[in-house]
Amino acid sequence: MDWKKLLSSTRLGENKSALQNYSDGRSEFQRDFDRVVFSSAFRRLQDKTQVFPLPESDFVHNRLTHSLEVSCVGHSLGNLVGEKVLSRNRKLQTKITKFHFGEIVAAACLAHDIGNPPFGHSGESAISEYFRNGNGKAFEGDLSIKQWNDLTNFEGNAQGFRILTRLQNPNIKGGLHLTSAMLAAFTKYPRESISANDDIPGRAKIYKKFGFFQSEKDIFIEISEGVGLKKYSLDSNILWYTRHPLAFLVEAADDVCYRIMDLEDGFRLGLLSFSDTENLLIPLIQKKDLSNYNLRDENDKIGYLRAKVISSLVNQLSEIFLDEEHNILSGKFLTDLISHLPTTKYLKIIEEISITRIYSYESVVEREAAGYEVLGGLLDAFINSVNESAQNKISPKSATLLKLLPDQFGGREGRPALDLYSRLLSVIDFVSGMTDSFAVSLFRKIKGISLPGK
Repeated sequence: MDWKKLLSSTRLGENKSALQNYSDGRSEFQRDFDRVVFSSAFRRLQDKTQVFPLPESDFVHNRLTHSLEVSCVGHSLGNLVGEKVLSRNRKLQTKITKFHFGEIVAAACLAHDIGNPPFGHSGESAISEYFRNGNGKAFEGDLSIKQWNDLTNFEGNAQGFRILTRLQNPNIKGGLHLTSAMLAAFTKYPRESISANDDIPGRAKIYKKFGFFQSEKDIFIEISEGVGLKKYSLDSNILWYTRHPLAFLVEAADDVCYRIMDLEDGFRLGLLSFSDTENLLIPLIQKKDLSNYNLRDENDKIGYLRAKVISSLVNQLSEIFLDEEHNILSGKFLTDLISHLPTTKYLKIIEEISITRIYSYESVVEREAAGYEVLGGLLDAFINSVNESAQNKISPKSATLLKLLPDQFGGREGRPALDLYSRLLSVIDFVSGMTDSFAVSLFRKIKGISLPGK
């Protein structure tokens, strides 16, 4: 792969390709960042669970604050890598700066969770479960194998790609009209969905999930060819590409933030003691330069250690990327950057403790359990209504429910899609795009558990 092509500023849905600064001083990739910030899908992340239920504390992270922090870390990683890459490729310096690397990674990081449904990762499982073992299983025989895999392995990353390229500005080709470089860097798993029998040993580490639905397959092919991703030659009929190099930095930024920030949240909520948290963080700092550390209170000490750890990890991860640049560009680097850290054993300890003492916290588990009922119930109600409408056999109940479904998704005055796969995706778009609060509120109302206020 070639950096010049990988950093393509061609916008999806537009023919023009020119890396330039506009009169407002923004580069093309800064415009990507701004378009994500001002999108409604990004704004809804403020009421989507990261780990802990949102009313639990005003300190803990939601999906929006997590995404902002990942973007900051990604920006630093991109700038550090960009500076060194340009020093090795003098010809790139005429049009590219290190800041373009940072801007691409920052924009992709900002959007990395934009496709996540309500209730965190358990929301993804709830949607998958509805089709695997719920009422949605009835549709299996009416869909292609690949379409069925999309639904039974519902993936927030693929939904995010759909949001960015189609659902935001749905009547305009290209959605948000983001650059090919940003969309390729966003796609952490550049392959289509597969069944358990299709898994290919040796690539599962970084391609364990998929990055686009069948509905956006042609869009991803256009983007991947535009930036020059390598297509794997496989014996099967699976569409599978190498990662965009900057996707490794997006993944690394997320890995750093969720491990370290979830730990800090656990401490703030009293799930971990100060001494336990301190002992977990200090081994991750390369240079034990803890100036004025003992003058701080316990909360400030943990915040200070968190900042030092992230700074240290950013520098180490950028060095690992640069050491592996050749393998990454040739598609031979088949693992994540974080597993190459000299301190990776300490990060694994943090992950294990987070699983047992943070992610198993009672309110977290209760929220996950509720997600299965809420999302499954909403999918069932609206899928049935949309399908009845498409078949012109609509019941009074379904007619009422359709009034609650926006036109974009086949309700109200809109017309349901003719094919079943598109209808199912449209309802998933509606339900997965909900905030936690709205999903619970709507579920309670349509089930008669609560009524709208007078």
